[in-house]
Amino acid sequence: MDPEVQHEPSEITYDEKFYPARPRPLKPSVRRAHRGATSIPAGDADASNPEYVAWLTAQSMLQDAKLIAEQLSGKGSMWQNPYADPNPRGAVERAAVWFTAYPISLIAAPGKSFLGTLGDEELWQAFSEIGVTAVHTGPVKEAGGIHGWRPTPSVDGHFDRVSMQIDPAFGTEEEFRRLCTVAAAYEGTVIDDIVPGHTGKGADFRLAEMAVSDYPGIYHMVEIEPEDWHLLPRVRAGADSVNIDAESEANLARAGYIVGQLQRVIFYEMGVKETNWSATPVITGVDGKDRRWVYLHYFKAGQPSINWLDPSFAGMRLVIGDACHSIADLGAGALRLDANGFLGVERRTEGPGWSEGHPLSEAANHLIASVVRKMGGFTFQELNLTIDDIKAMGTSGADLSYDFINRPAYQHALVMGNTEFLRLTMNLSRDHGVDPASLVHALQNHDEMTFELIHFATLHREDEFSYCGDVLKGGDLGDQIRAELTDRLTGRWAPYNRTFTTNGIACTTASVITASLGIRDLDRMDESDVETVKRAHLMLAAYNALQPGVFALSGWDLLGVLPIPADEVSELIREGDTRWINRGAHDLMGASPDATRSESGIPRGRSLYGTLPDQLSDPSSFARQLGRIIDIRSRFGIATAQQLDVPSVSHKALLVLVHQLGDGSIQSTVINFSPDEVQATVISKHLTVGASVINLFTDDEIAVVDELGGFPMTLQPYEAVPVILRG
Repeated sequence: MDPEVQHEPSEITYDEKFYPARPRPLKPSVRRAHRGATSIPAGDADASNPEYVAWLTAQSMLQDAKLIAEQLSGKGSMWQNPYADPNPRGAVERAAVWFTAYPISLIAAPGKSFLGTLGDEELWQAFSEIGVTAVHTGPVKEAGGIHGWRPTPSVDGHFDRVSMQIDPAFGTEEEFRRLCTVAAAYEGTVIDDIVPGHTGKGADFRLAEMAVSDYPGIYHMVEIEPEDWHLLPRVRAGADSVNIDAESEANLARAGYIVGQLQRVIFYEMGVKETNWSATPVITGVDGKDRRWVYLHYFKAGQPSINWLDPSFAGMRLVIGDACHSIADLGAGALRLDANGFLGVERRTEGPGWSEGHPLSEAANHLIASVVRKMGGFTFQELNLTIDDIKAMGTSGADLSYDFINRPAYQHALVMGNTEFLRLTMNLSRDHGVDPASLVHALQNHDEMTFELIHFATLHREDEFSYCGDVLKGGDLGDQIRAELTDRLTGRWAPYNRTFTTNGIACTTASVITASLGIRDLDRMDESDVETVKRAHLMLAAYNALQPGVFALSGWDLLGVLPIPADEVSELIREGDTRWINRGAHDLMGASPDATRSESGIPRGRSLYGTLPDQLSDPSSFARQLGRIIDIRSRFGIATAQQLDVPSVSHKALLVLVHQLGDGSIQSTVINFSPDEVQATVISKHLTVGASVINLFTDDEIAVVDELGGFPMTLQPYEAVPVILRG
């Protein structure tokens, strides 16, 4: 640690430094007293055993939500913060650069948990040197399900939540609070997760199946009358549900039970998930009645969807309680709203049910985001829908939105050496009224490179767009972009990347670049190849960082991690979830150099750049050069600037971003997405004639804006240059 910079996290709490109006941590004895003994009671694991029902109730999130509400309701601290309107720039000012973690993939220091490793002061010192101001922990609470008395593993990387308790595999609540304290000492923020769209098949779902109290009201689940059980498929022995086919879906809809077909089937796979509905076997309830249920799951069968408009409002109570727990009890400063665009479902007289862009989703997100703001935090959403939906949901909901529109577009620009589609999507987003400062501009995260391009595939499918000299309908344009990405990033020329269902491509940022460079065999890369990958990676980082909004990156980016060979995760990808190849385990600080897997069993991925301590000792390393980019972003206030223009360019590989800074200065970021040197002419109506053009990296004058409102400059391969106008 720098001896001139001393931090004393033990003397600064997250409450005192950042959130004086936020409630203090809840009383553990009150919140958890209902859990009783940790041992499993005796008897049958069914509704006839009161001890089993009580055991499930003690673990349920709905029960925890009730106890949490009792401690917060009627407190003056709940009325000290404005909450109605999103405040994206306030969120960006608080946390401008995020490290996005993934608990399953982080190799922890010996004897430390995931949360203990994230709360290590040496790691935060490294983050501080790079410019990271927030850590998104990823999902750390218990997930998976319960089958009888036994817990079952997660089916979706811990996004099938079943409890408000920290999963012991990742640490403890005290370690989470310690992480918040250390982060505060470095003027940082900790971001936690809630999942308002679904749970796992935990205690709440099992109680719902047994028709206990208002638990069925948590979910989109419908009791099928015995005389109609013939409409349901048989559940094989040992399974707890079966996906229904399209014919059964239609029959149940005609019989008046379910909404039926929805706008799309996410994670569609023949014989595995052909519809969004599954049926349970016969289950005896606490009233002695036998029932079969059909339940909705937008994602996997182990992720039953939450019903936000049930008369019991049980689902809403569960989710709000979870949010309150993260902010008021654990001390998080912000929350990700995962899968929050699918909170409303409605039957229509013609065509599929209304399940995306529904007003109920907007209303529900307003409620969640308002509660978080009321407690002094902020939220961001991962909303892979149309730009229209992102705009509508951001009007009163989450403070920030993940940039699902421009992320595949900037990768397309790299792959094709042509920024036209990227310029199209950026201008479309601005034309729809989406402020770039309200977006989370990210490199890699735990998921695939999503290229569904929902904006073009659904609402704007028949709209016409000008692209590369042609006029294409939105649906055709989306098909073309997806085909080009798939052709260039997978298959025989890049066998290390894999498609993931119809959603996108499983890859790392580094392997997008290697595929773009035509590198087929990753084992044969030499030092020159690694340097080229690093240069292109820094260019992509500059694209994301040198514009308004949040800049987010992961450990896979910081260390330059390549995909895991498919045969090393064959069991995990056996049913089609190829995303595990892009989730390689990584050791940020080099604390466990001999570890071949993470604690969760994920194989270590190959790192091109080395550990953070090694990189921070090398001025030419990826981390050090990334720090220069983030320093420019911070010193000139680019994160909260106003984006004025994404103009036409003189070369197809160029991208020009024009911003107005807080002091009124005009700043521009000029980027070359090609492997060739480019002689550029930068022109925009917002450039002041006669002004000097200053390279912010060198402080040198490189040009003067001419009478046409432009200036020339030369860009090296994969180079990004931020400039400012003076005079």
